[in-house]
Amino acid sequence: MHGAATMTIPRSQLVCIDDTPYYHITTRCVRRAFLCGTDPYSGQCFEHRRQWIADRIGYLQSVFAIDIAAYAVMSNHCHIVLKLQSTEYVDWSDVEIVDRWDSLFSVPSIIKSWIAGNEPSLAIEDYAKALIQKWKSRLCSLSWFMRCLNESIARRANTEDNCTGRFWEGRYKTQALLDERALLTCMAYVDLNPIRAGISNTPESSDYTSIQQRICEDQPQKNKQPNVIDLIPFNPTNPDHHLPMDLHDYLELVDWTGRAIALNKKGSIPEHLPKILNRLGIEEDNWINTMTTYSTGFKRVVGPLDKIQSLCDRLQQKWMGGIQANRLLYPT
Repeated sequence: MHGAATMTIPRSQLVCIDDTPYYHITTRCVRRAFLCGTDPYSGQCFEHRRQWIADRIGYLQSVFAIDIAAYAVMSNHCHIVLKLQSTEYVDWSDVEIVDRWDSLFSVPSIIKSWIAGNEPSLAIEDYAKALIQKWKSRLCSLSWFMRCLNESIARRANTEDNCTGRFWEGRYKTQALLDERALLTCMAYVDLNPIRAGISNTPESSDYTSIQQRICEDQPQKNKQPNVIDLIPFNPTNPDHHLPMDLHDYLELVDWTGRAIALNKKGSIPEHLPKILNRLGIEEDNWINTMTTYSTGFKRVVGPLDKIQSLCDRLQQKWMGGIQANRLLYPT
């Protein structure tokens, strides 16, 4: 787990559902012109693009075997915390796989004909089944999900900007979240992005974030944004299909943390720690420090050191960046 330098790890190796189904994705705009919001250089407003991204994430979620735990659409970058489903547990029929793929890409007419029962040839059947299996694998793939998100937004933005070329800054960044504490930490970090950036004072006023959406769903009278993304619900008694924590504990934690890091906000920080911090054994100072240094402290993985060591062993790596930040979050 230690060494002189960080070695490059292929994303296909880092993303492994056997290690964890949860991943934090960050994608950033390459051009000086903003992805969303108002560009301070040109004065042009791109605020409507936030809805593009939310709509696209929601649509792709309905097609892919991928669930969304948290998101934040910022002025020049986007965060998504998602959960991958294993292909062996995705129970889709051939017809459903073809329909899903057809909603994104063109399906050869011979496949549609075979699905309709008009192609009895065994050779065509073998060809169709092999292709459908490939599509199913792609519909469970993080890389294909992000490709369908980024390429769509890039095309629309380039058309609107009347230009060509790259829109996103290289490839998206991936971070493995190895346990419940890592998942909680990352989700809170993502939901608090607008508060740390100084563009919102409270979670409920943080537009185009999962925390605002969850508050709106929990308290409909506070609704501010269309809820186009179907978020993974909270339920600590059923962690296989839900987030392994209580919704109100999480909302309390994010609210408490937001007040702690928004130094310019009036009012005092409550003296009591949120129950969820006590349950997970996270110290107050360590938590606040983690929330304010997350983007620089953690690298490709967040989790306890023994799980990081196991991941390093599987990847045949001696080093994994961000060990000091993980030690702080997981003190011995």
